[in-house]
Amino acid sequence: MISAKAKAWIERVQNGRSLYLVGVLIYILAALLLMNWLNQPGLRDAVWYPLVSALAFAAFLGSLLLIYYAPLAGVVKGILGLSILLVLLPFLGIRNTFLLEVATQVGIFAAMALGLNIVVGFAGLLDLGYVAFYAVGAYLWAIFGSPQANIAFGTDRFPLEPEWFFLFLFLAVGVAALTGILLGLPVLRLRGDYLAIVTLAFGEVIRVIVNNLDKPINLTNGPQGIRPVQRPPLFFKPWLSALGIQLDDPTLYALYFYFLVLLVIGFAIWLARRLENSWVGRAWTAIREDELAAQAMGIPLVRMKLAAFATGASFAGAMGMIFAAKQYFINPESFTFMESIGVLVMVIVGGMGSIPGAIVGATVVTILNLQILKGLSLMLNKLRQAGVVIPVIDFPLSQWPTQLEPAKYERLVFGILLILMMILRPQGLIPERRHRMELAEALGREEAAELERLPVEAEKELPPVIPAPEVKPARD
Repeated sequence: MISAKAKAWIERVQNGRSLYLVGVLIYILAALLLMNWLNQPGLRDAVWYPLVSALAFAAFLGSLLLIYYAPLAGVVKGILGLSILLVLLPFLGIRNTFLLEVATQVGIFAAMALGLNIVVGFAGLLDLGYVAFYAVGAYLWAIFGSPQANIAFGTDRFPLEPEWFFLFLFLAVGVAALTGILLGLPVLRLRGDYLAIVTLAFGEVIRVIVNNLDKPINLTNGPQGIRPVQRPPLFFKPWLSALGIQLDDPTLYALYFYFLVLLVIGFAIWLARRLENSWVGRAWTAIREDELAAQAMGIPLVRMKLAAFATGASFAGAMGMIFAAKQYFINPESFTFMESIGVLVMVIVGGMGSIPGAIVGATVVTILNLQILKGLSLMLNKLRQAGVVIPVIDFPLSQWPTQLEPAKYERLVFGILLILMMILRPQGLIPERRHRMELAEALGREEAAELERLPVEAEKELPPVIPAPEVKPARD
């Protein structure tokens, strides 16, 4: 007699879900074993190590995408995803803190891509000065969380204690949102290219201000930047010591910022999803599709545009403050126009208006820049030092010019990536459901039009039909 649970399990196996689960677990285990094997100290001096480790880490993070697309129950997907993010990745990061650094950078850019996706993807407002809000959050904490405020205000009360970090995190969100509103007010009547030009100018204005605000009051220390920036307190260190876990401060801070960024991303995803499915998100969609029609239907354009700018800017402000504390040093070169372009590329690659697409786009672009391109450059340098000669053309790599290192062609890769995306997959890697339906509808209309044209064209190619003569029945 087979029990009801056994019958249910057999039915799931027959449906194929358990097979998918086994396949996902095998993939995760294989990627984990590969990453663990690459963490051996003896392999790090190998010529191929930088590139292979970068590709292995990308494959490990790809397990999250595999879980997202696997036909599994939502609870199973959540357990597997949280296990990777909260257990397996920190375990690998303790052995190799560079992986945590890359994962934290991916998280920072993913949160910024989610914020820009609200402005560009949801509301259809092309913002090319998004890095300005990133700079506002970074400099807000850098000034008051370092001795720079003593120089600016002539006191000795700074830097603030590390406990102030969390209060300033909420303050950075508010100040960045207010800055977004101030940007949105003058550009309410602009759209398209004109809006993009004005936002680009706003981003450059912020960068020039922080670059020159060392006179007459030295508030930002100009191009020399601000250091040292205070970091948040390690309040959990005594708890870890009580549990017998002994880690040095750099590793603890790497884990700290990783989990902090993960927490902010979780809140950002929840907020973006709630906004997308609310009347605010539907109003943004209406403005994106047809602004005049949205206004005719009674949607308040001013309020909705300002809400989009403020919401998107708040994500960047929070990430800017975390970035300043993590890097321990900031200067205006961290907030150039190309940073805005980089975040915009992430949104386009992932799929405009798509929440998971923004995260995937940020992951692809960040790993491509931080690991794959730099891994190629490191491998090329090791081959050059080893005196390797290209066999076909008999060219020694020692004569390879340093100007042609792959890490220096980050912007070229951006351009090639955008061109390929526009040609091969213009809707993005994970398109929004509405965009996917519109594309399917457009393809359906094209196919229907082709089918309608086919009989007409075929009729033109056939010779004219000659009517048969009428045959009268013979009389008896």
